[in-house]
Amino acid sequence: MAQFKLLSVIIPVFNEKNTVIKIIEKVRAVKLNGIRKEILLVDDASTDGTTELLNKINFPNLKKFHHEKNRGKGAAIRTAIPHTKGDFILIQDADLEYDPDDYSKILNPLVSGDADVVFGSRFLGPRRVFLFWHFVGNRLLTLITNVLYNTNLTDMETCYKVFQGDILRSIRLRSNRFNFEPEISAKILKKKYRIYEVPITYKGRNFEEGKKITWRDGIVALMVLFYYKFFD
Repeated sequence: MAQFKLLSVIIPVFNEKNTVIKIIEKVRAVKLNGIRKEILLVDDASTDGTTELLNKINFPNLKKFHHEKNRGKGAAIRTAIPHTKGDFILIQDADLEYDPDDYSKILNPLVSGDADVVFGSRFLGPRRVFLFWHFVGNRLLTLITNVLYNTNLTDMETCYKVFQGDILRSIRLRSNRFNFEPEISAKILKKKYRIYEVPITYKGRNFEEGKKITWRDGIVALMVLFYYKFFD
């Protein structure tokens, strides 16, 4: 009998009552050849009714965690990582900007053994038109990453990062908020892991629709990239 692989999907959640159930349903519905899924939900002290929605759901291979105080996306991911069992670990935002139908594409280089980490690039595939300053910020942070770490990424800040499970579990992470993305990118680049990029679809939100990241997070990301290059 063929040995099935396990994919751990970490979903950090904060105030996403309008989308969280839909994204969970989409993750569960995705069919992956030879790969089973477990879902790890981390409610980061939501205040909009999300917590009550999550309390009502239960199904096999679901693990739920709750923060008493809001700590940020990075903290939610760090809470989940030690509880993952997967051969692969994928980060999934709780909104609908990223489409789980892309899972097969981004997992392929891992399953084939060609990659240690895969980034799903929003700039290589179909996408909803970006907010201008978010677009500029993303491109600038990616450019600085490439200069500092001698690489050629197109989308460092992407949510869709998928890892060989043992690799992510072995990395000591510190970030609590959106600075998770530059920290994990810096650390895997410094360790010379094999990174692939694949195109993904992207339906970016604006602030009225619930987008949370701001220019301040971009400044922090820039500082993180320099810190982990020269001081850690």
